[in-house]
Amino acid sequence: MSLISKSSSMGKLVIVLTITLTTMAFAPSVSAEQIGSVDTSFKLIGANHKIVIEAFDDPKISGVACHLSRAKKGGISGSFGLATDTSDAAIACRQVGPIKILKELKDGEKVFKERTSILFKTMQVVRFLDKKRNVLVYLVYSDKLVDGSPKNSISTVPIRPW
Repeated sequence: MSLISKSSSMGKLVIVLTITLTTMAFAPSVSAEQIGSVDTSFKLIGANHKIVIEAFDDPKISGVACHLSRAKKGGISGSFGLATDTSDAAIACRQVGPIKILKELKDGEKVFKERTSILFKTMQVVRFLDKKRNVLVYLVYSDKLVDGSPKNSISTVPIRPW
């Protein structure tokens, strides 16, 4: 490899890292509260593989809470936050109080985002409004910088008077 192609590759890597870090800085600030977890596989060294259950409230709609279950890798790399979690996730959203839309909604808007690898993979929840049926639709999926996963799950919340 010549010196020019090495520096070109390094330049591309710097650009990708800059974009990734900038994206992370402007990600939604909603954080999930861990509700519980169950071990799915024993690891002799480091944490066990597990399924984690987390909860978060929709930041633009009061009265809606979502619960996520997702796989979390253990072992040495998982204990240090270096493992890439699988794309397996499920979501259930429910009305937990009077629904009040606090800000303007956009279809496909991210309401939750969490890293599932050290750099390039995230789990995201996006919201849609089905106006015809007066229902909120929440979609959880996983993506990577280059390609994502078709694994996904949805949950719907009918907007009804409390």
